Formats: sequence, C-alpha cells, structure tokens
Amino acid sequence: MPYGQIEKENGVAVIWLDQPGEKVNTISLDLVGTFTAILDSLEKDETVKGIVLISRKPDNFIAGADLDKFKDMTSPEEAEALSRKGHTLLNRMANFPKPIVAALHGATLGGGLEVALACHYRVASDDPKTILALPEVKLGLLPGGGGTQRLPHLIGLQAALDMMLTGKNIYPRQAMKMGLVDDLIHPYGLLPAAKKAALTLADQPPERKKKQPFVVKLLESNALSRSIVYKKAAELVRKQTWGNYPAPFKIIECVKAGLEKGLEAGIEEETKKFGELMVSPQSRELVQIFLSMTAMKKNPRKDLVRPVSQIGILGAGLMGSGIANVSATSGMKVLLKDINHEAVGWGEKSVWQYLDGKVKKKALSPFQRDLTFSRITGCTDYRGFDKADLIIEAVFEDLDIKRKILAEAEAHAKEEAIFASNTSSLPIRSIAAASLRPEQVIGMHYFSPVPKMPLLEIIITEKTADWVRATALDVGIRQGKTVIIVRDGPGFYTTRILAPLLNEALEILDEGGDIEDIDRAMRRFGYPVGPIALIDEVGIDVGAHVSNVMGPLFSIRGAIPNTAMEKLFAAGYRGRKNNRGFYRYGDTAGKKKKEVNKEIYTFFGGPGRKKFDTLEIQNRLSLVMVNEAALCLQEGILQSPRDGDIGAVFGLGFPPFLGGPFRHIDNLGLPKFLSLMEQLAEKLGPRFTPAQILRDGEANNQRFYT
Repeated sequence: MPYGQIEKENGVAVIWLDQPGEKVNTISLDLVGTFTAILDSLEKDETVKGIVLISRKPDNFIAGADLDKFKDMTSPEEAEALSRKGHTLLNRMANFPKPIVAALHGATLGGGLEVALACHYRVASDDPKTILALPEVKLGLLPGGGGTQRLPHLIGLQAALDMMLTGKNIYPRQAMKMGLVDDLIHPYGLLPAAKKAALTLADQPPERKKKQPFVVKLLESNALSRSIVYKKAAELVRKQTWGNYPAPFKIIECVKAGLEKGLEAGIEEETKKFGELMVSPQSRELVQIFLSMTAMKKNPRKDLVRPVSQIGILGAGLMGSGIANVSATSGMKVLLKDINHEAVGWGEKSVWQYLDGKVKKKALSPFQRDLTFSRITGCTDYRGFDKADLIIEAVFEDLDIKRKILAEAEAHAKEEAIFASNTSSLPIRSIAAASLRPEQVIGMHYFSPVPKMPLLEIIITEKTADWVRATALDVGIRQGKTVIIVRDGPGFYTTRILAPLLNEALEILDEGGDIEDIDRAMRRFGYPVGPIALIDEVGIDVGAHVSNVMGPLFSIRGAIPNTAMEKLFAAGYRGRKNNRGFYRYGDTAGKKKKEVNKEIYTFFGGPGRKKFDTLEIQNRLSLVMVNEAALCLQEGILQSPRDGDIGAVFGLGFPPFLGGPFRHIDNLGLPKFLSLMEQLAEKLGPRFTPAQILRDGEANNQRFYT
C-alpha cells in the first residue's frame, strides 16, 4: 500500500498519509518520490480544484524525519543532496497551481510542520494532542525543508526564532493566535473543514495578515531594526549554551539570509548549513541519544507485565504529588496518602496548580484537567489500598521509616501488589528486608520535579521477580518516562556517579577555589547548572544524608569523602529551601539577585580565594564522574553503556552534545582518558584511579560502542 492514498470527491482530492508498517508517519526518501508522482497526476486532473493533506495515523500528522535512516550519512554533501530533494518537492507544493490545505491532528513536528508550512492553508484540530514544533535544534540540526524561510514570513521574525531556537511545542490555540494555523476545528470536523477551505481557496486566495503587535511589526519592518533582533538572539544563545551548540547560530544565519537576500538565497544557506550540521559531532551525539530514548520506550518483556490500573502513593509531598500527577495523567487511578488532611491537601493543590497551568497555556482543556484530577483521591488511612496494584512510597530518606511504611502497606495491600520505594540512595535490599514478599519490592527513583524530569531509575535486587521488573518498567513507560533498570547498590547509578563530582567540587573549595568559578566552569563544560548551585537546589541536608550513605563505598577505595556538607547541615545550612546555602537568593520581590554567600567560606579555609584553571576544574569534576560510571558497568550495576549514557544525560544533566559518559570516553579515546586520570591520580590521590574495565579496554583496543 502506498504512503499517500488519494480519494476524490466534489472537486477535492484528499491525500491520506499512511506510512506502511509504521505507527507514525515520518519524512523519508520514499515519501519524496511518492508525492512527486501524486502532484504530477493531480496537476493534470481537471476535475480536481483543491487538495487536502491528512493523516490516517491516530494522533499523528507527520512526526518529523526518519532519523534512523539519516544517521549513517558521512558527508555534508550527502545531507545537502537530501535537503535539496526535500526543497524541490516543498517548493513545488508552495507554488502549486491548485490550493493545498493541510489538515493537522496530532504530532506535526519537524519536517511534518515544514510540509504544512509549504501548504497554502492550515486547519488544525483543537485537541491538545495536536502539537506543532520545529525541534531540530534539540538534535543539533536546523529545519532542512524550508522551515527557516517560511516560518518567519508566516508568524514574524521574533516568534519564528523563538520556536526554532527552543524547539518548543506550540498547541492549537497558541498556533491560531500567532497565525501558525488558519483555522481550528473539533477533530471530527477536521476533514470537512479542510475540504471546504480547499474549494474556497480555489476561487479566492486567502488574505493573511501577521498577528503581531504594532511595536513588533515596526521592529521587524526594516533591515536595520531586524539586525538588532539577530544580534540579541545570538547573544542570548551564547549566554545559554556557552557556544557548545552550533545549530542555534546557524538557524539565525539562515533566517537572516532569507529575510535580507530573498527566499532563494535563504534556501541555499539552509541547505548548506543543514549538511554541515548533519555530520557535526554534536548532532551525532544528540541524534544517538534520541534514537536510544525512542528504543527504550518499548518493553522487551511485555509478556510478563501484569495490569496496573490503580496506584497507591504514600507521601503527598513534592515527590509523591509529582508521581500522582504523571500517574493520573497516564490514565491510572491514584490514592494519595499522607499523615493528615493538611499534607494531603498540599499534594492535591500542587497537582491542580500544575494541570491548571497547562490549561492557561492552552496545552490542556478544562475538561481534561478535571478528568485527570478526578483520578486522584486523597486519604489519611489505608482504606482502598487493597485495590492498589502498585504502591509507591515517597517519604523521607530514612531506612527505619521506609521499613515501617512498607510493613504497614503490606498489611493492607493485596498479596500480589508491588511495593516500590522512591529513594535516591538507600539500598533496596535493606528496605526489602522488612517485607513478607521481598521479591515484590523494587526501587522506582523519580527525579524532581517529577512531571518535567524525563528519567525514571528502576532498581532491582537479586530477589526481584521478573514480572515485577517488567510491570514497573511498563508503568514508567506509561508515565512518559525514559526508564533505565539498574542493580541495587549504594546510590544505585545516578546518585553514585553524581556523588564524586559534587565531592570534587567541595575539594576544590577546600583548596581555595571560588564558588562562582567552579559553577561557571561546569556550565561552560555543558551542564545546565553548576555543581555548587545544584547542592543548594537539592538541599544541603539531602547532600549530607547521601554523603553518609555513600561514604563507606568510596572510603574502601581510598577516596575519603569531604565532610563539609555534614558540618554545614549541623550549622543550620539547608540550601535554597531556607535561603542559607552556598548562595543567597534574594527576596521574593526579586529586588536582590542571587549572590555567593561568602560566610560559607569559613567552612573552607576562610575568605581568601585563589584562581583555578577552568580546564583543571572541568577535568577533575567530569573525569571522576565518568570513571565512576565505568565502575558501575564493571560491577554490574549498569546493564549497558547505553543505559549509563541515558541515565547521566536525562537524570543529571550530563552535557547531551557529549553523548553521555561512555560515548564521551569513546570520543576522547581510552589512551587520552587514562592518561588524564593517571596524571590526576598522581597529583590528587586514589580517587582518580581508573576503573579496571578501562585499562582492559585499552589493552584490547575496545570501544563501548561499535
């Protein structure tokens, strides 16, 4: 069956997009060939006055390019040739003598949106499942099908740059307001509305005006004022990315070429820069991460999964309410328990505010908000927990409390219920020791804030039943998480590899380093937040607890943990939560900016600070973390290098353009990595002793990825 199937009725040809054998439509070379033939046929057909482009796939128009087929390109010229073929087709659509209307429902992303932009009119469903975006920048690429040229003409320069430089999702009402689509309709009325529009356009072209405030129109009206926009956009990108990502700058250059030199020049610029980016090291890593993440959405043991329709959550704080949120959003019923009604009310309010915020952004309808929220039932006792298929505790990181909660829950739960602990560091086997059914106890480590953070780390012990593992994985995937499964051990994987990085930052402070210098160096390296600022965000109290849990593991290897966080905690420092941390965070009115809390230097040798070389800071902090990741693979905590890379990138903010710890080692090369580690070990001690798996890899000339 062909990708595009044609139905003709009353002067309108409806082209149904339905990529054979795939769940979603993607842009591929097959599509280009198919549509060239279709357009040839329809242009000659005198009975056809207008054309409608619509998808047969549920909740999907076109979900972008088939990246799996593009990743093997080895030269810019090869990628350029691909882009030129796309341009030829889309330019023909844009200049087609008969009106083409795009009927959009569901994901309209990347090349899919570029196809829609090449059409003469766009009708979209008002369903929140309809999402429009040009997310190529997140893959280290730029829109290669005319997006950098057509979008600014349609919605204006600043709005177009905002979309392309962030890759953010635009929802239907937003899209209508900004002029990205021309009409909104209920999904059931999408095809009739598109047909009607096609016939109307056959008689009269649309009169389209940019929906912009007067000041914006004025700013974008001439080359001189537009140059200010280009300059400010580049400055903002440089500030946010530290120049680590070339794609945003090339997007600005393509937009500028099109607006200042004309469409033909803009398309030529876009084609060349698309080719350059397609084979760039940054894009290689970002695309590989995306492909890995996509592959991990499939459960390899689906046959073992048991149904989970109701979840019980113990603890309605920040983590518990967040887990309730993603569970209810995925269609599961939730019992949200805490010790009193005030605590339960706080958790319910937190969920409501998040959902209501999505309504205000037009990303959710009021009905869907109410339906999602209705799935959550607050409670202060265990009534109803006998119906729960999965019980997740999200209480304070205290082993005795978690064991007590587990025993209480099991006394009220059905025999086949799974018990999961949301812990970041406490060994699951120690929690499971209090269980009557330890084979049904598992770790589910979510990251804060739960609705926004993409990673879920599932922790299994030697006793965990296979069906429990498979079912927990299935729940995580349903919740929209990217899931890694790791074996039990102190700190599991993510907390374990983060601990030495944070410890090294404290060591540099002890040696006289400056707080801002350390954070700036690691942001320049590619982390979204510096390690010292991260300690404040997580909480010095949490850091002190994790240090106690992880300390014995590192001490055995001769890496003595820094005790600063324990001393700070004892002195009343909690970080951002009580505005007593490494930084001060000003007042709620925003009159004072975040600034270093210099009194904290009394815990690190006094106010006298010295300058450290940026590269030294980056090497010490990054290499000690990467080495710990290698140790986790060596010891069987990790199942694969891919899991280690995904966990570090999505859970800890490891620079995505470096691909993760293991791809970073491969790209550096083991000889260079080991040389750097040995130099640091000689200077600073055994905490920089390279993992044996790395020495073996060098001896056997091996890589983590082929």
